[in-house]
Amino acid sequence: MPCFDPNSSLLAGMDQTALRASLASAQQVYLALSTGGQAESLSYTQGDGTRSVTYTRANLAQLAAAIQLMQAQLGIVVAPRRALRLTFTRR
Repeated sequence: MPCFDPNSSLLAGMDQTALRASLASAQQVYLALSTGGQAESLSYTQGDGTRSVTYTRANLAQLAAAIQLMQAQLGIVVAPRRALRLTFTRR
């Protein structure tokens, strides 16, 4: 797995405060969509202007990937999930 380089990512140069606000907004949209909420659009500001993206449940994975990119850019380390192993014993 290649290392993430914040200097060459798509979000390089974006203001940290704006990036944190965008992350919070994206996470709220993700929660609303994944729980059946009505919100489906996300707006964020980049150096060259304001962007607006509409997500639906069909592309929740793309939204999750965008959230992970913002987290990586901000240096937020998200531990990978570990598989649960269940063992059953007889009595």
